[in-house]
Amino acid sequence: MSELKTDKISPRTASGTITLGDSGDTFTVPSGVTLTNNGTATGFSEPAYAANASASTGAVNVDASDNLQFDSGYGSTATAYGCRAWVNFNGQGTVAIYDSGNVSSITDNTTGDYTVNFTNAMPDTNYSVVIECRKQSGGNAGTSCYDQTFVTNSVRILTFQHYNQSAMDFAQVMVSVIR
Repeated sequence: MSELKTDKISPRTASGTITLGDSGDTFTVPSGVTLTNNGTATGFSEPAYAANASASTGAVNVDASDNLQFDSGYGSTATAYGCRAWVNFNGQGTVAIYDSGNVSSITDNTTGDYTVNFTNAMPDTNYSVVIECRKQSGGNAGTSCYDQTFVTNSVRILTFQHYNQSAMDFAQVMVSVIR
């Protein structure tokens, strides 16, 4: 077996490309070795973590079931549950999305009744929805919101005035979907 030891490898041409090995070759990185990427790594067909990785205290890791785990100062490493969709929209007049993530559109069904349509469907209907509403001015003025219908490609929400439980359109409706 041959061994090559060097401190630096630089490309010979202006393209800046260095190729190590041929298609099908395997490179083994020993335990304890750290690979540092100071640029952009491309061409990986598999995630760049060990298939049987496990999180350790104070680390960010992905476990064998592809769950992101980290300790963000809470004293233990645990699985993170992310916001799968969110939207901040104007529910008065013509509905308009201020900003969003994984939300393709809002359907205005009637006063205080909206459907939040997801760009990418949820894996099931076992998600949680958090809603907050605000009037145009003066804060949230006793508003109350609740979810009505969960399906994988959307969630239907209703917004009400808290003091008299009548449906109301709000200047700002904020929805987060956690799964």
